[in-house]
Amino acid sequence: MRLATEPNAVPHSVNKFLLPHERQVITVHQHPAVLVLPVVYLLVGLGIAGFLSESIAHGSGTAVLVIWILWAVLLVWIGYKIFEWSENYFVLTSHRMVLTTGFLTRKVNMMPLAKVTDMSYQRTGPGRLFGYGEFIVESAGQDQALSNVRFLPHPDQLYLEVCSLIFKETDES
Repeated sequence: MRLATEPNAVPHSVNKFLLPHERQVITVHQHPAVLVLPVVYLLVGLGIAGFLSESIAHGSGTAVLVIWILWAVLLVWIGYKIFEWSENYFVLTSHRMVLTTGFLTRKVNMMPLAKVTDMSYQRTGPGRLFGYGEFIVESAGQDQALSNVRFLPHPDQLYLEVCSLIFKETDES
């Protein structure tokens, strides 16, 4: 199976970081599994808020209000995390790998494909179950901003695409 992205599917928030001569190959979000921990926090917070409202607050309107305001803050936080996830992209172009993250503080990490000396990926048990993996990228003994890319969907296909760009076949005629 070949993973492909429509050429015009690159969002503007990513497209502005691509060079004019670059051909975009793949653009993907991180896997939604990155949101599992915030959802767990939200559900645990809901349980705690319900328990505290019933057992400890004893009908005190102020205490119940404070408890649910705190839970609403948690709800707003998870909303922010979901929105931030929707703005995070891993982009593979004809010349480099780019990872854009963050909403309030935008961070753009990249590595030229020509500088990649070693690349591997790993999939944990949950990663194999839910379909995500982590790329580990190394280059000529230097610390790189783009060394680990976690929660990538379709890591098998992405790995093959990256390898095909790194090890381009040349015509030997």
